[in-house]
Amino acid sequence: MRTRNIGTHPAIGIRPIIDARRGALKVRESLEEQTMNMARAAAKLFEENLRYADGTPVRVVIADTTIGRVGETAACAEKFKREKVAVTLSVTPCWCYGSETMDMDPNTIKAVWGFNGTERPGAVYLAAVLAAHAQKGLPAFGIYGHDVQNADDTEIPADVKEKLLRFGRAAIAAVSMEGKSYLQIGAMCMGIAGSQIDPNFFEDYLGMRVESVDEVEVLRRIEKGIYDHEEYEKAIAWVKENCPEGFDKNPEFIRKSPEQKEQDWEFTVKTALIIQDLMSGNDRLPRGCEEEMVGHNAIAAGFQGQRQWTDYLPNADFAEAICNTSFDWNGAREPFVVATENDTLNGVSMLLMKLLTNQAQLFADVRTYWSGDAVKKATGYEIEGRAKDADGFIHLINSGAATLDFNAGAKDENGDPTVKAWYDVTNEDKKNILSATDWCASYNGYFRGGGYS
Repeated sequence: MRTRNIGTHPAIGIRPIIDARRGALKVRESLEEQTMNMARAAAKLFEENLRYADGTPVRVVIADTTIGRVGETAACAEKFKREKVAVTLSVTPCWCYGSETMDMDPNTIKAVWGFNGTERPGAVYLAAVLAAHAQKGLPAFGIYGHDVQNADDTEIPADVKEKLLRFGRAAIAAVSMEGKSYLQIGAMCMGIAGSQIDPNFFEDYLGMRVESVDEVEVLRRIEKGIYDHEEYEKAIAWVKENCPEGFDKNPEFIRKSPEQKEQDWEFTVKTALIIQDLMSGNDRLPRGCEEEMVGHNAIAAGFQGQRQWTDYLPNADFAEAICNTSFDWNGAREPFVVATENDTLNGVSMLLMKLLTNQAQLFADVRTYWSGDAVKKATGYEIEGRAKDADGFIHLINSGAATLDFNAGAKDENGDPTVKAWYDVTNEDKKNILSATDWCASYNGYFRGGGYS
């Protein structure tokens, strides 16, 4: 089986910060329950609404006690190390000792939620501790409600919920990339600057590494049979049943025969399997291929394709599209991110949005803006509906990694077309998505090696 990515479940740690003053007035004692309830409410919000890319609910860890002095800060940090916490949220309804209670770990992503209450407002601590973070070069996000709440209010306001969830999604997305790879299969494509990979960007800015294999590795694995043969038989049968061929625009003198088209299907399905194996590894490869079983721990990839490959061999359009889709012959599964033409920068954009939404991502060129007048001039047709209201539309098209999820087959609860998180895609959605997709023979003027788009 494919292992997908190693180290993909970083935890969120909740740090309940409290005023440390004890004594006759029992300041700390009076705040214990309220402070811990804030922590529990934030943890519940995260657990119920956030998921990792593989669909698992986000893991949340709460400090064993409230944190009022540096000894408790250290105890929390020790627990968080054991629990592999990579994101921290400090919560408080009151004033606290900032430099003693703040998260000083330079490797965690941090936020502070200060309760906006009628008594002992957390705004003072929030402002002070954010300033302390800035002084120490430790970035932190500040979260504060718009409206004042009663001191005993346990509800999280809607605006605070949104801020907490935005932080949680973004932080989990950021740490999920750490240590993973971008795998470029091939290199620069047709002079596209985005496919000139910049290792410094990936390593220094994203915390990732760059892995490279030549496209000939795909061809080697096909010719040597280095793929899961049982999965291939399952995949090709599924393709024949669910991926109907569309029109063939090629003139007869360069059109491929039915036998050649069948060979193209076999080749391109194997290409899809091998791209996934290169990214994630696969322990079901034939014996003697233990090295190939390991994979590159790639959270995203790109396939060069044009033109050295596509002038000679079937293009990877089907392979890229099906990898980017939220299901295949194995059923629903986390979409892979595979950028057409090894466009690394578009690949990163797709990766960021996938990690934030857990939805498949569309790779498409903005080809043409069509105004209403331009459409009428070219076709004689008067556009209607939303396009008319917006005075036209943008034509998006790409022969490669256009995930099937964007073809309007999936429907929301109101029956409107939508794109869903991959684990919410139903069998009915899959059926509709597949029935709305034709696979047309590639235009051999562009792709001399054939393939399907």
